[in-house]
Amino acid sequence: MDELIDAYNPTLPLQKAVTPPSAWYVDETFAKFENDAIFGQNWLVAGRVDQLQSEGDYIATEVAGQPIVIVQSDQIRAFYNVCRHHAAQVMESGTGCAKAMQCPYHGWNYGLDGKLHSTPQFAGAEEFDKDASGLVPVRVAAWEKWLFVCLDNNANPLEEFLGSLYPQLKRFNLDNLKFHKRVSYDLDCNWKVFVDNYLDGGYHVPVLHKGLNSALQYKHYRVTTEDRYCLQDCPTSKKQDDISTVRTGDKAHYYWQYPNLMINLYEGVMDTNIAIPLSPTRCRIYFDYYFDDDPKYTEAFKQKSMEVAHQVQIEDEDICVSVQRGLASNAYNTGRLSPEKEAGEHLFHQLLHQDLVTARSSPHFS
Repeated sequence: MDELIDAYNPTLPLQKAVTPPSAWYVDETFAKFENDAIFGQNWLVAGRVDQLQSEGDYIATEVAGQPIVIVQSDQIRAFYNVCRHHAAQVMESGTGCAKAMQCPYHGWNYGLDGKLHSTPQFAGAEEFDKDASGLVPVRVAAWEKWLFVCLDNNANPLEEFLGSLYPQLKRFNLDNLKFHKRVSYDLDCNWKVFVDNYLDGGYHVPVLHKGLNSALQYKHYRVTTEDRYCLQDCPTSKKQDDISTVRTGDKAHYYWQYPNLMINLYEGVMDTNIAIPLSPTRCRIYFDYYFDDDPKYTEAFKQKSMEVAHQVQIEDEDICVSVQRGLASNAYNTGRLSPEKEAGEHLFHQLLHQDLVTARSSPHFS
């Protein structure tokens, strides 16, 4: 593992930078270490604020391979979704509303605050501390429309983690955007291949996305990096073709927040992409669509907007799968970055390396 981590040099300036070695994208041992070091140590989107509107509303999901439940109690709380008796999953995966959380295995019952309330047929158990046997808590915090969780109790608070991105989205008035639909795609590529593709500064847009390119003034495409985020923005073309009419406003804004959240903003339209690793060579991408509640954003507009996003995604999927095959070939180990376009990728790789080095020196990983 030391050899794999040290094979990348984060100190090289963008003008001399190279990508991480291909083993970062194909090696099973590396993928396991990366899951704990990256996904187990950072704040990650695990749900939406609007999913927890009433007491008892919950989201049962996975974060870094760990079963997690987020619930609206006296406040929003999160726990490992694991019964303290024999480790069964307490709440079924998905969303719902419950007055309490009851394990389906032996009926142990937990309050919405995670405290253990009842243990059926458990009389006679000696030296059993009921108060110390509640669900194990997980850190949770909200930002804009999203709920983040962090499995690392020592990580900085969410606001510090987001850094200068934290106040950035206020100007977009996201409260006016309402969730519409989630679509998922399973790709035969490492999750980082998808993120790399997103962060290449529009380099691939004129070649791969000719339809999207027609909706943008590509010569004005700009890349800005700071803290743990990258912003790619570009004026829209304002043409009257099928794509431009659903990519409204004066400018497109594409935000990436380390490690796996992408936020795509147009006037009245937002979709987010969340990249989840499934294996060294497979990932799942969640697309969540949001639209302004203004009546001008009709059902037909929403459907067309999603169709445009789907077409772009299919084009991205094909090239990402091609890249994954190339990463496994004998002909490739590392590649150069474009100083003009790929500053976002450079930041991504540096942050990955930083977390891998930190994890390597942690007692938790020794």
